[in-house]
Amino acid sequence: MAATAFVTGCAGTSLSEAERSFIVSSDPWGLILFARNCVSPEQVRLLTDEFRSCVGRDDAPVLIDQEGGRVQRLKPPHWRAYPHGRQYGAVYARDQNAGVRAAHNCARLIADDLHKLGISVDCLPVLDVPGRDAHDVIGNRAYGTTPDIVCELGRAALGGMMAGGVLPVMKHIPGHGRAAVDSHKELPVVTASRADLDRCDFVPFRRLKECPMAMTAHVVYTTLDPDHPATLSKTIIADLIRREFGFDGVLLTDDLGMHALSGSLGQRTRAAFTAGCDIALHCSGILSEMEDVAQEVHEITGKCAERVSAAMAMLSAPGEYDVDEALRDLDLVLRESV
Repeated sequence: MAATAFVTGCAGTSLSEAERSFIVSSDPWGLILFARNCVSPEQVRLLTDEFRSCVGRDDAPVLIDQEGGRVQRLKPPHWRAYPHGRQYGAVYARDQNAGVRAAHNCARLIADDLHKLGISVDCLPVLDVPGRDAHDVIGNRAYGTTPDIVCELGRAALGGMMAGGVLPVMKHIPGHGRAAVDSHKELPVVTASRADLDRCDFVPFRRLKECPMAMTAHVVYTTLDPDHPATLSKTIIADLIRREFGFDGVLLTDDLGMHALSGSLGQRTRAAFTAGCDIALHCSGILSEMEDVAQEVHEITGKCAERVSAAMAMLSAPGEYDVDEALRDLDLVLRESV
C-alpha cells in the first residue's frame, strides 16, 4: 500500500495509543511538528523515530516551520534562536555578498539542527513580498520588500537547507505579501492587477521554481479567480503555478484548519485535491480533525507519486561546512535590528 497524500500533526511530545493506531491505519505521507511537540533533542528524536516506525518507512518526511524570529518551533535553551528574515535583508542592504552568505550559512545551521532530530523538511524559505498596507502576518518574516532581494536571499537559504540534508518548502505560492488580513483568522482578498502581481508578488516563485516543494496561499486573487483562494483554485494551480511558473515540485496546502477556508475539513480536503494540490496539510493535532481529513485522502499515485519521488531523491547526506564561519554570520545577522 502506498502512503496517503497528507501530512498530519500530533498532540504532544509522544504519540498516544490512539494516534499510533490512526497513523498505522491511515499511513500519512508525513508528520509536522510544532512547539507543543518539541521539548528536548532526545524527545524529538524519539518522536520522529516513533512516527516512522508506525508507517514503516524510514524515509517518511517529518516537517517543521523553523524560519527564525517569531516562527521558530525549536527554541532555546536546547536550540539556537535564529533571526527573522528581514534581518538578513538588513545585512544585504549594507553588503550584498555578506547578506547572501549569511542567509546560506544560517539556513545551513538550521538544517544541522533539524537533521540531528530526524526532521527532513523545513517550511522555508518565505518568498512573499510584503505590500505597503499588508497585515503583519508576513511582515518581517520576509527577506525584504522587493522581489529581487527576496529572490537572492531565498535562493541562498534554499541552498543552505539542501546542503544540510533537509528539503526546503517555499511559501506561500503564489504570494501572501499583499494580504490585508491574517489567513489563520479570515480569508484575505487581493485586488491588485495582474500586471502588479507579475511585477512583484509572482517573481520569487517563478525564479525559484526548482525548489522541491511549495506551500499554497489561502488567498483570493480577484484578477485570477475571484471565487476561490489559491489553495482551492484549479485556475491558479494549473494555469499559473504549474504552467506559467513552471513549478513541477510537490505542492502542499497550507494548513487546512485555518479560518481562511470554509466548509468542513472533509470538504476542504476534497476541494484542495480537486484543484490540483498534491498533499493535504493538517496541523492541529486534534485526532477527530485528523480523522476527518484522512477520510478524504487518497494513495499517492500517478503524477503526484512522480513529484514526491523526485523531491525525495533530492535529499542527500549533509556535506561538510565551516561551522565557525556560519556562527559568525549568525552573530552578524542577530546584531541587526529592523
